[in-house]
Amino acid sequence: MTSFISGRISNLLFGSSHRGDEPHSLSWRQTITDILAGLTVSLALVPEAVAFAFVAGVAPLVGLYAAFIVGLITALIGGRPGMISGATGALAVVMVSLVTQHGVEYLFATVVLMGLLQLIAGALRWGKFIRMVPYPVMLGFVNGLAIVIGLAQLEQFKLTSQGGGSVWMSGMALYITLGLVFATMALIWLAPRMTRIVPAPLLAIGVVTAVVLGFDIDVPRVGDLASLAGGLPTFSLPTVPVTLETLTIIFPYAFILAAIGLIESLLTLNLVGDLTDQRGGASQECLAQGVANVATGFFGGMGGCAMIGQSMINVKSGGRTRISGIAAALFLLSFILFAADLIELIPIAALVGVMFMVVVGTFAWNSIRTLFKVPRADALVIVVVTGVTVIEDLAVAVIVGVIMSALVYAWNAAKRIRATTRQSATEKGALVYDISGPLFFGSISGFRELFDVANDPETVIIDFAGSRIVDQSALQAIEDVAAKYHEAGKRVMLRRLSPDCHRLLSRSGQLIVDSDDDPDYQLAVDYGVRLGVFDGKH
Repeated sequence: MTSFISGRISNLLFGSSHRGDEPHSLSWRQTITDILAGLTVSLALVPEAVAFAFVAGVAPLVGLYAAFIVGLITALIGGRPGMISGATGALAVVMVSLVTQHGVEYLFATVVLMGLLQLIAGALRWGKFIRMVPYPVMLGFVNGLAIVIGLAQLEQFKLTSQGGGSVWMSGMALYITLGLVFATMALIWLAPRMTRIVPAPLLAIGVVTAVVLGFDIDVPRVGDLASLAGGLPTFSLPTVPVTLETLTIIFPYAFILAAIGLIESLLTLNLVGDLTDQRGGASQECLAQGVANVATGFFGGMGGCAMIGQSMINVKSGGRTRISGIAAALFLLSFILFAADLIELIPIAALVGVMFMVVVGTFAWNSIRTLFKVPRADALVIVVVTGVTVIEDLAVAVIVGVIMSALVYAWNAAKRIRATTRQSATEKGALVYDISGPLFFGSISGFRELFDVANDPETVIIDFAGSRIVDQSALQAIEDVAAKYHEAGKRVMLRRLSPDCHRLLSRSGQLIVDSDDDPDYQLAVDYGVRLGVFDGKH
């Protein structure tokens, strides 16, 4: 009984190990590493959550509550131990127009509906469709998101002017800030060579903060963004009219937010899985994101999804189990409740340095060299997805990349339709067309051009041993070819269609009758013209 309970706790906190093996065993060393990684992540979450709250046009605590609630729930029940979720910029830019036009209560209602849509996606196991995202799209996503993370840090190099606006740093303030940023990055690079007891980003933040406080260096600090002090989030129903008009307002936003949140979460899940050698969990992640967003909508949060930057900090700091994500969320809550004054003393430059190291580690630098080695179409997909991610948003970039990849594949597959001719060994005087390549909407024009109806003999056999009938357009193309031979007074026979092709023929509305001499296939007859006999050997 004790071992059973221990195993269940291990499954909950540590998650299943890679490739479906036994769960990680409880380890105090790994637990301490995960707690320290969680502390590092929580420090990096603070300025991000506050900044994204400003982007969305809501109070800083709305972003911090979202980071805590979404982070905690997804850490507990998400599809990949080690992933970090919270308020993100990809969602914030969509929320701002809703908040501006209708107010923050409509945002909370939208986040609840967003979570419900994600729960539906998880229940229907739609997470598996993330496997349809090609590798060039993944590369473009990673590179684009790294650039977005880097550009977002540039906002920290602005100061508030006397008129209430913002101006870029200059002079000594800029040089000191840049010096602290580079010092943080250098410490993160050097720390693993000296000790692995403390995560490098946490050590760097501590050292730079100590230097700034010890020498009383006048640089922007976390407290300059906003006050972090607050209480526990409280349950509250969004105060919006429960009417059809409200639904028509919030549903488009909820749908877009749900799609963006799931796409970013599932792509981050794959990326973390590659680093930690874990697989599966896509549908579970959809469910976790749904539960988290429903909860945060009822507790005054702005919603969220997986965060690639913080997930990379966690993984690179040694976080491998659910404990790291749970620790990050609990540390963040403790900052809000008890330690706001201390956290507000941390120089923003230290956190910017951490995020720049995330950018360096996230960007797939080898993809630049890969651009000159892969097919030009794949290189174009990488560049386009990267650009659209930066200019527009992640969801649009992924959709564009998948469509481009699908069109490239369809174009290349369409060019593979071929035919060779030979004399039949069984049908005297018959000509055999051996078809190779997939027959679908993109290749039907080439398929029709393979046949010489006028000069072919009285009997023609079309052998599909090396081909596949994929869709309705292919069926129609076969009918068109058969009709041309019929008009010329000639007979067509179809041979060696695979079972899946035969099922497509069966579904096409043609008359199907049993064939006694062919137990595996059937005889297809259309408008009184014999289209073919199916051999039973394929």
